[in-house]
Amino acid sequence: MATYCVLYNPKASHGKGKANAFALLDMFPKDTLRYADLTQIDDLPAFVDALPADERLIIAGGDGTLSCFVNLMNRNSFERDIYYYGAGTGNDFLHDLDMPTGTRPFIINRYLEDLPTVKAGDKVARFINGTGIGIDSYVIEQGDLQREKYPHKKLNYTWIAIKGLLGGFKPVHASVTVDGITREYEKVWLAPTMKGRLFGGGMMPTPDQDRTDPEQTVSVAVVYKLSALRALTIFPTLFKGKHVKYTKYVHIFKGHEITVKIDHPFAMQIDGETVHGVSEYTVTAKQPATV
Repeated sequence: MATYCVLYNPKASHGKGKANAFALLDMFPKDTLRYADLTQIDDLPAFVDALPADERLIIAGGDGTLSCFVNLMNRNSFERDIYYYGAGTGNDFLHDLDMPTGTRPFIINRYLEDLPTVKAGDKVARFINGTGIGIDSYVIEQGDLQREKYPHKKLNYTWIAIKGLLGGFKPVHASVTVDGITREYEKVWLAPTMKGRLFGGGMMPTPDQDRTDPEQTVSVAVVYKLSALRALTIFPTLFKGKHVKYTKYVHIFKGHEITVKIDHPFAMQIDGETVHGVSEYTVTAKQPATV
């Protein structure tokens, strides 16, 4: 019989985070589970360090919950085992590992070590899946606004994206610098930098990106020069990673330092969290040690 501390985010999965986390009681009927609201802990590192050595820690929530945990902890590695239970809406981190929703909690320490960081203005954060500027951040920003206006209404992100493709989102001019080499792009619709393959509830902008790459590179995908009609044709293929065949409109680069600058301030997203008024972001990934 084991004891588990379950950290949950009540806001995960459109407010179902607590209920989803309590589903673990059925998975561990003979064990002791005690629950703690991640959003109500003032000093998370102190809280985690104070846990008994034989008490196991489970993070229960979605990608945003996991991102919140790693940023509050702000560590490159963890001495105790960290377990994860995907209890969010999109669960991109879980699916990037080819695991289905409902997978029994598993140890994720190897995926939390030396995560890349993104800097945008005064904001500096680690990220689990991806970050960027484009129609992805437009959709998240619009979703935030609708949630504030209609807190009890279920959001339809697909419809928000379609409206964005039909004129709500205005493509931008962007310069993209990868390890010192800069390229200029017109009418950029999407410019995310990725640690994993998936973001946005299943979109796969960088299908060859490997979060366990020993070189620790990240990938930036630039989708550009599209008409609205062409965008409506290509964007659905992002969910299967098939957009890469449109080489006239899609460029993907790997590197350790990636900077994206756009011609006017816009919302960006970091693992689904909105950051407003951003015209430039820089991602830095740790380079492997040389012998």
